[in-house]
Amino acid sequence: MSTIDRPEQRVLPPLVAGERLDRATFHERYEAMPPGTRAELVGGVVYMPSPLGVEHGERDSDISDWLGYYKRFTKGVRKALNATTQFGDYGEPQPDCQLRIPEELGGQTRVVGGYVVGAPELVVEVSKSTRTYDLGPKRADYERAGVLEYLFVGLDPEDVRWFERRDDRLVEVPPGPDGIYRSEVFPGLWFDPRAFFAEDMDGLIATLERGLATPEHAAFEARLAQAMGRGPTR
Repeated sequence: MSTIDRPEQRVLPPLVAGERLDRATFHERYEAMPPGTRAELVGGVVYMPSPLGVEHGERDSDISDWLGYYKRFTKGVRKALNATTQFGDYGEPQPDCQLRIPEELGGQTRVVGGYVVGAPELVVEVSKSTRTYDLGPKRADYERAGVLEYLFVGLDPEDVRWFERRDDRLVEVPPGPDGIYRSEVFPGLWFDPRAFFAEDMDGLIATLERGLATPEHAAFEARLAQAMGRGPTR
């Protein structure tokens, strides 16, 4: 009787927080980890965040609704939540939220193998217990990768910081005199921190509506529509 030799399945070592890995090794090991494992590679170092609490999840949802409303009236931009995003050989974070322009429309990112590759134009991190991490190594990685805008939303204490790329750095910029933050990369994307922290979604969207009604947003929408070969959405 003949037998068939079967190659032994290679057993990969588990991810360990604080370990230094290249991105390819991290990704291979991450895919082999048990379901539900959360891990990021930031600056070549493995981070394994703790489970998310309900407050963080609810405020993530509010940010997602805000970005989703902008996406609804800005055809062509792409939004994702907690999507694995690959930076060169040193980083594979999962931003809480991201808004990006696809490469074929003139943006910085593309999708390869189901993952975002490159630096999204805007990333958002909602932070309750990870403030030092989000404003430290993670912000540095976003800066290094070429992210154009970074919105940090702290929950305890309540705090908003908006960073814009200036040359090769992410520099914190203040809100307008009315307290509203206005994106430079996504015209019309206006953020009202007072409404956000008051859990006033009507107010948050009303501010965004004013941004969507500006000539700058109309021009941006027209550029995207031209790149896609279609007319504007409204």
